[in-house]
Amino acid sequence: MLEALQYDFMRYAVIAAVLASVICGITGTIVVSKRLVSMAGGVAHSAYGGIGMALFFGFSPQLGALGFALVSSCFMAWITLRAKSRADTIISIIWAVGMAIGVIFSDLTPGYGADLMSYLFGSILMVTKGDIISMGLLCLILSAFVPTFYGQLLAYSYDEEYARTRGIPVTFLHFAVIVLISFSVVLIIRIVGLILVIALLSIPPYIAERFCRSLAGMMITSTLLSLIFSVSGLMVAYKFNLTSGAAIIVIAAICYFATEVASRRRRGQQ
Repeated sequence: MLEALQYDFMRYAVIAAVLASVICGITGTIVVSKRLVSMAGGVAHSAYGGIGMALFFGFSPQLGALGFALVSSCFMAWITLRAKSRADTIISIIWAVGMAIGVIFSDLTPGYGADLMSYLFGSILMVTKGDIISMGLLCLILSAFVPTFYGQLLAYSYDEEYARTRGIPVTFLHFAVIVLISFSVVLIIRIVGLILVIALLSIPPYIAERFCRSLAGMMITSTLLSLIFSVSGLMVAYKFNLTSGAAIIVIAAICYFATEVASRRRRGQQ
């Protein structure tokens, strides 16, 4: 692995793994604590529609994914505020429609296969300097947003009604969080692909939640876990010539199940 760092693409991959870990640690913690996993999944899969359209019309797939993700996420955010009882149904519809649009435009695009596979399953070895810069900017935004609104985020994440009674701008926070999730999902798609992105956003925070007593502690622990999973998966993928995104998620899943078994065994002994 160390000898591979002499190559630019491998150094970019390691840097991308570090930045993705920070993004997943912060954003994923909010996703898990606020129970927004299905919405994040809807954003990820609706972004496929933007990728398909971008490939067909010949512009940046990442730009297409971001545009689709932002539009769909803002609509989903509005729905969850106005019609919570129907939110899951509408999110599922947007999820399916986004995927369907992506498939149709992909079918109409000649020679799309290789590019499409990298967005479906990720290709951390193909990240560019532009991807690194974009991820770095998002890390800076998240690092500024969370400390600024930490107390409000805490109330919003665990008790929305209490937050409203305290005069916290819940609507603003809701839309801000959803927009940040959209950016996070689109950028992390390059690492693990849109099919696996939800696992990387949810597994590390879910494990961290078992050991942490604060939102900040959960974010830090989740970031460290994401980094371990990402770097380990990258090493395994490099050594055995596997798809990096899949390797990362399998390692994260193994750790998740190990944590579950240990937790159940500990409860059984009490």
